[in-house]
Amino acid sequence: MNEEIKILYLDDEVNNLVAFKAYFRLDYQIFVAENTNEALKILEEHTDLRIIFTDQRMPDKLGTDFLDEIRVIYPLPVRILLTAYADDLNTAIDAINKGNVYRYVKKPWSVEAISAVIMDANRYYLTNSLLSVKNKELEQAYNELDKFAHSVSHDIRGPLAGIMAAAQLAQDISDLNEIGELLQIIVNSAEKLDRYILTIHDYYSVRRGEFNIVDINLNTLADDLRVMYEAIANAKGIRFTITINNSDVFRSDEVSVKLVLNNLLSNAFKYQKKDYNYKYVHLEMGVERGVATFVVKDSGIGIPEKYLGEIFKLFFRATLLEAGSGLGLYNVKNILTKLGGQITVNSVENVGTEFIVSIPTK
Repeated sequence: MNEEIKILYLDDEVNNLVAFKAYFRLDYQIFVAENTNEALKILEEHTDLRIIFTDQRMPDKLGTDFLDEIRVIYPLPVRILLTAYADDLNTAIDAINKGNVYRYVKKPWSVEAISAVIMDANRYYLTNSLLSVKNKELEQAYNELDKFAHSVSHDIRGPLAGIMAAAQLAQDISDLNEIGELLQIIVNSAEKLDRYILTIHDYYSVRRGEFNIVDINLNTLADDLRVMYEAIANAKGIRFTITINNSDVFRSDEVSVKLVLNNLLSNAFKYQKKDYNYKYVHLEMGVERGVATFVVKDSGIGIPEKYLGEIFKLFFRATLLEAGSGLGLYNVKNILTKLGGQITVNSVENVGTEFIVSIPTK
């Protein structure tokens, strides 16, 4: 039996249903229905049905009307109309226009004819299914390209405008203190631009999915992160701590793991409350039973509850208080998906945020 090809046959004549199932049950998964209500239940339970045969003249509904009703909800199954009234031109026209029927077969049917129709219909189904998947991928690519173009125009032009404005002002100023302030504006704008370019680089690295699996030492990883964030922690008065619970063997792509943690930690440092005296960022990590767990907690501004389901979307920004590309958490989600990992978030506005990441060892 071909477990993949499922066929539904709808007919109010029981003898036809019995004969159809008897002839084809060894080669395909056959489902039969005496009325449209039974057929709808079968369609609901088996959304991967590939082919639908239906009689035209039935007591409760015409076959063309039934096919017309289901074509929006179940567009992929190939629809085939069976009728003993092949001389009815209106029936043929309705079958094509209303039911989007692939084939029109005269009753009584023969096993040879139905076998040939099934083979053709299955090829047609596979082609349409592939086109449907490609169309969805293409639509997603266009949507991402549109968002990307908007983000680039905004996030690159902003820092460049700051650099150009400061440079133009500096040309007409002789006071060294004022020039120093303008140079700081230029440096800050250039740093924003550099961060954005690095984020774009991360985005395309994730898209390519190039991984190099190695042993990752959590103690070494912790030391690297302490060095990386020590300066910003001191400058902003933020207490940065790291704890390691368990240190079993952990194998994964080290660059990807660091990219995930750097994104979460940089956000934790960036979105702190301005006038809060007890600022902190805490990273907790460990490996147990083949799964590495990383928890990033902060005392920041938090994320509004209405945005928690949106923050991993491309170019989404939950706040305008700090500059961001809207790519960081999108990259994190994509990396974890490719590594077989997961991420959850808990956040309360003006209290803080907690991200929990789990990554299975390779």
